[in-house]
Amino acid sequence: MAGGEPKGVGRKAVPVAVLPDPHTVTVTGIRPGLMVRGLGRNQIPAADWLCACGHHERARGRDRVTDLTTRARVDHCPHTEQHRRNAA
Repeated sequence: MAGGEPKGVGRKAVPVAVLPDPHTVTVTGIRPGLMVRGLGRNQIPAADWLCACGHHERARGRDRVTDLTTRARVDHCPHTEQHRRNAA
């Protein structure tokens, strides 16, 4: 062991860090909706859309933010609608 590190430091953490997490993450306290920021002068616009189903999209730049705000629907979930169409 060069450098005087304690035995096993970092070795056990690396395999866990690169494996996919089998558990889904549930975030509480964040409400679904569309948030747009950076509309002032000399700012890069950014938007975040959190759908009721948990789908999240982020856009940066005027054209991409415009596209996201056009597609985002706060009152219904287009993702569950698409899944229903695919299943039928």
